[in-house]
Amino acid sequence: MKDSVGVLRSIAILEGTKGCLAFMVAIGLHTLAGENVQSIAESLVRHLHLNPASHYPHILIEASSQVTSSNIRLIAAGVLLYTLIRFIEAYGLWHQKRWTEWFALVSGGIYIPFEIREMYLHVNLFTLGAFSLNVLVVSYLVWLIFKPHKEKD
Repeated sequence: MKDSVGVLRSIAILEGTKGCLAFMVAIGLHTLAGENVQSIAESLVRHLHLNPASHYPHILIEASSQVTSSNIRLIAAGVLLYTLIRFIEAYGLWHQKRWTEWFALVSGGIYIPFEIREMYLHVNLFTLGAFSLNVLVVSYLVWLIFKPHKEKD
């Protein structure tokens, strides 16, 4: 039992970290709302000494021209929802709430098909690491939820 508490708290720290990173992204997106995103992208390309006519910088600049203030606010709201889910999951796992084990299992397992597809299309160290970590966490949660519990005599 003591071992599972440590593992659950490690998973809680991982989920809390993802929540913090998502919160920073949401703040950044909210800051961009109302700004000329294309101008910012062009400045970034110039700052990095990239050729704006080359493939990837051109894609960035072209995509940024399509971004509107309302799009950014909508995406920021979605990121805030994701943040809230990660924080709820981290809190519940830290405090060993049984419902959170199920919640974490579903929320982690839902990404596995997408991660498999991403590895099929673009296998690299990041996608392999993310997939491996997620499978490890989901597998542990399956084991924890379905392991036989000893009855107290």
